[in-house]
Amino acid sequence: MPFVNVQTIKGIMNEEQKSELLKRITDLMVEVEGRGDPAFRASVWVRIDEHEPEQWSLGGLQPNAAMIAAKFPPRE
Repeated sequence: MPFVNVQTIKGIMNEEQKSELLKRITDLMVEVEGRGDPAFRASVWVRIDEHEPEQWSLGGLQPNAAMIAAKFPPRE
């Protein structure tokens, strides 16, 4: 029974993105650990933990959602 924990800065992903991430991680775990067995899906736990920007440091800087979003422009 796998437990996958994703940690990120609060405000980086919207609800649709989180939902897609949860689905894709689950799909990947079924494919890899579950060897493609669809029944394995019921055993996969995935959790997204969002933390306030001040709880993070990247290269000595405390990034915020806007700083990170600026690095990844929206897809067209």
